[in-house]
Amino acid sequence: MFYLICYDVVKDKRRTKVAHLLEGYGLRVQKSVFECMLTEKQHEMLVCKLNKYLKPDEDQLRFYPMSGHTRRKVVILGLQPEREIDDDAFIV
Repeated sequence: MFYLICYDVVKDKRRTKVAHLLEGYGLRVQKSVFECMLTEKQHEMLVCKLNKYLKPDEDQLRFYPMSGHTRRKVVILGLQPEREIDDDAFIV
């Protein structure tokens, strides 16, 4: 499943850890926004790992699942990412 993942993490140290973790799962398209192609197992593992860094009373992270149909309707204005997340790609 393709996810748009957005976060707002208050403390720099936690925010850096979250960003570094997400960089291993997908493409950073904005400072606090990632596009990730995840299997169900990868999604579960990522949520588990992220929960170790987040403080629920201060931080917020959202996973927006997107279908192929919805992804084709995305409009990007301005700077384009250098690469795209491909449905056939996978993370080892």
